[in-house]
Amino acid sequence: MKSKEYFMLQALKEAEKAYQKDEVPVGAIIVKDEKIIARGHNLKESKKNTLKHAEIIAIEKASKKLDAWRLEDCDIYVTMEPCPMCMGAIINSRIKNVYFGVPDEKAGACGSIVNLTEYKFNHIPQCEGGILKEDCKKILQKFFQELRERKKKSRGANIED
Repeated sequence: MKSKEYFMLQALKEAEKAYQKDEVPVGAIIVKDEKIIARGHNLKESKKNTLKHAEIIAIEKASKKLDAWRLEDCDIYVTMEPCPMCMGAIINSRIKNVYFGVPDEKAGACGSIVNLTEYKFNHIPQCEGGILKEDCKKILQKFFQELRERKKKSRGANIED
């Protein structure tokens, strides 16, 4: 049996793909019967589409692969706590378990800002955070530090002009 850490490492590979594309480095995978059936990473910037979160992309791919919108026997691993939009999609797709790395203190919907599992929806996934938390945190911190440095240089260049 593969561990939660093994699957989170696979989600981190997706986050790295987002990082390489200058996207916020969040990655997600969906697992059914110990097998990865779908992968996704953030593509909001490159696709110019608010909906292109890692989780939504992975859910779309899993639904296509299984030819079903119900993903009842599936788990999702995501490097950062899902936002309300993604958690809504997770609930509606009937995903069984949500495993995430780092909490999202600005938009988390598994307890950081709001806990959508506390509401009486027709399906309530189980949530567990903190899986490879430091690794998931590190790539996000690196991305945002580099982004701040680029913005600072850009502002400096504009002042000199």
